[in-house]
This record gives sequence, C-alpha cells and structure tokens, in this order.
Amino acid sequence: MKMFRLLPLFVAVGAALSVPVQAQSLVKLYESARSFDASYQSAKSQFDATLAKADQAKAAILPVANLALGMSRSNQDITPDVGSNRSYGTETATVSASQPLYRPANWATYQQGIKQVDLAQAQLTSADQDLIVRVSQAYFDVLAAQDSLTFVQAQKTAVAEQLASAKRNFEVGTATITDTRDAQAKYDLVIAQEIAADNDLRVKKIALDQLVGKDNVQPLALAQPLVLPALAPSDVNTWVSQSESLHPSILQTQIALDVAQLETKKAQAGHKPTLDLNVTYSAINNMEGSSTAGIGTHVNAGTIGLSFNLPLFAGFATQNRLRETLSLEEKARNDLEGAKRTVAQATRTAYFGVLSGQGQVKALEAAEASSQSALDANKLGYQVGVRINIDVLNSQSQLYDTKARLAKARYDVLVGGLKLRQANGTLKADDLQSVNALLVK
Repeated sequence: MKMFRLLPLFVAVGAALSVPVQAQSLVKLYESARSFDASYQSAKSQFDATLAKADQAKAAILPVANLALGMSRSNQDITPDVGSNRSYGTETATVSASQPLYRPANWATYQQGIKQVDLAQAQLTSADQDLIVRVSQAYFDVLAAQDSLTFVQAQKTAVAEQLASAKRNFEVGTATITDTRDAQAKYDLVIAQEIAADNDLRVKKIALDQLVGKDNVQPLALAQPLVLPALAPSDVNTWVSQSESLHPSILQTQIALDVAQLETKKAQAGHKPTLDLNVTYSAINNMEGSSTAGIGTHVNAGTIGLSFNLPLFAGFATQNRLRETLSLEEKARNDLEGAKRTVAQATRTAYFGVLSGQGQVKALEAAEASSQSALDANKLGYQVGVRINIDVLNSQSQLYDTKARLAKARYDVLVGGLKLRQANGTLKADDLQSVNALLVK
C-alpha cells in the first residue's frame, strides 16, 4: 500500500526528468550574467562608490555650520571664611557658520568631483562591454564544441561503415587486409578525437555556466541556412573616427587630463587670497552669578564678519607643487595620445580580422561543397575498383574537418563583429539583438 501511495510521486519526478532542458538565447544569458558576474558587479559597486565620493567634493563650496553646547559648575572657597564661599554654574550655547566666498582651490575640487562621475561612467561602460564579449565568446565556444563533437560522431559512424565494408570485402576476397587495417586505424583515431571533443564540450559548458550563474545551460544554435550580416560601415576610417569620441579608455584618459588641469588650478590657487563669511551666535547663562558677580546673568552675543587671508611665503612649497602638477598634466596629455593610438590600432586590427573571417567563411563554404563532391567520387571509385579504402577515409576526414572549421569560422565572425564594436567603443547591449536574430527561434 505504501508503494501505491508513492506511485504518483515517482510519476511526477519521472515526468520532470523527462522534460528537455529549454535552450536559452544569447540575450537571456547576457542578462543573467549581468546580475551574477563578479567582475561586472565589482565594477558597478565601484561606480556607486565613486558617485558618493563625487558628492563629497561639493562640500568644499557649501557652508559649514556647527552647534556647541557646554555646562560647568564651580565651587569658590575663600580662606579665611568671610561669608563668600559659594558655588555657581555656567551654561553656554554657540551656533557658528562659515561660507566660502572666494576659494579657487575649493571650486577646482568641486569640478574634479563632477569629472569623477564621468570617469566612473566610462569605467562601468568598459566593464559592460567586456561582459558582452565574454558571454558571447563563451556562448559560441559551446556551440563550436557541440558542432565538433557532432561532426566527429558522424565521422565515426561513416568510418565504422567503411570498416565493416572493408571486412566484408576481405572475407570474400575482393580486398586486401590493408583496407581493413587502414579503416581500423582511422576508426581508432576517431574514437580518440571523440573523447577529446566530448571533454572539450564539457569544459566549455562549465565555463558558460559559471559565467551566467546557471546550471546545464543549453544555448540556441544558429539558424540554417545562415547568411552572415555585412560589415557596416564598410570604411575602416569611419570605425576609427567613432572611437575618438566614444571609446571608454579614451574618455577615461581625457577625463584624467581634465582632472590634471584642475589640479594645476588648485596649485595656482596657493598664491591667491581666500575670503570667507563667518557668523557666530552665543548664549551664556551664568547661574547664581560668577566669580566676580553675585547675581545670575544671561548674555546673548552675535558676530558676523569676513575672514581674508593672503599667503605671502610658504617655503617655495606652492611653486614646487605647481611644477609637479604641470608635469603631471603633460603626462596625462601624453597618456591620452597613447590611448588614441592604441585604440585606433586595435580597431583596425579588429576590422580587418572580421573581413578576413568573412572571406574564410566563403572559402570554407566552397571547400565544403568540393569535399562533399570528392567524397562522393571516391566512394563511387571504390565501388568500381579504381579507388582504395584509404582514399574514401581521407575524403571523409577532409569533409568533416572542413565542416567543423566552417562552423567555427562563422562563430568567429559573429564574435569578431562584437569585438570590433568593443575595439572602437561603440558596443552596447542592443548589439546582441542582431546576433540573437540569427539563432533558432
């Protein structure tokens, strides 16, 4: 009876296990990685921290107010005692405020805080672009490993059929033992390749699972037939010119130069005067009098004034600080120029890499058709006795190797397009939609 009560549970578990794993698109996996990947989350936390730090710089130009409260009790003993021994207390309350009126260094600090926000945004954009490329690379690495395993298994089936045919022909005396041994050697080699391909697929899946924070991820395959999108714009100089105003690393070095120039202004402010507005209001309550008065008093006092300070000599510290900031400003300017050159070179390299990949895809498509024709011809020649078994086996190996290389080349072109946009700084999450449209629906 107990077994019958558990039967519905067994049926439910079996039904759940029989449901195939639902494949996920590239966009869905990117969204999962965005909320899970430690590197991106670290960059986002740094962005939030920088925003808070930038707000701190605003305090340099805002007023400062303080409240001070005090209470004391005094005992007065006079020897010899003439009737003046007594105790008295004092209560004080003071409110003070100060507003900078002219402090060039403070304004430069405030402007630096604003620049830090732009810097944090550029750093977060760079981290997001890196995440897009990492997810895309891991996604297509899994698909490429799956294709490799599929082609190796198909080759194993074909070689097994050729091995069986060679054995039959040898048994009836129409073929030599050499054909059988050639087929057996090729079959053993394919078995080793299958083991390696299966392990490579397992490793690639683990990497993708870890990146997106999910178990047993199954990416959607590319739809067939596949037409790769054309590269637009088609002029490499256009890609390079876009990078000069959009690439995160160029923006970061440009901001670093702006911050260095503001630091120079702060150093120059060391020679300039400062002017502050100060306001103070105090209330003093002398309970039971004081040491000089025998009756209690209450005093309210208010003060408002300007505080002017002109630096005259600081032991040449200001002059040397100015020399330091000017050198650092020149360094930042050289770093900006170096970043522009590096980005331009990386953009050109990525652009021509995509063009080369597209050319390889077309060549491998032609090679696939030629390899299929060669295999068909060798099979026919083997049947009529003008070809030997090893010719067929070599044709099979060439065909499946070409298929695997073609699939990998297509994936490389798609990832290369994203890397090109990363190289010139225009990569966005929306760019994944065009790649996602090529997947099986």
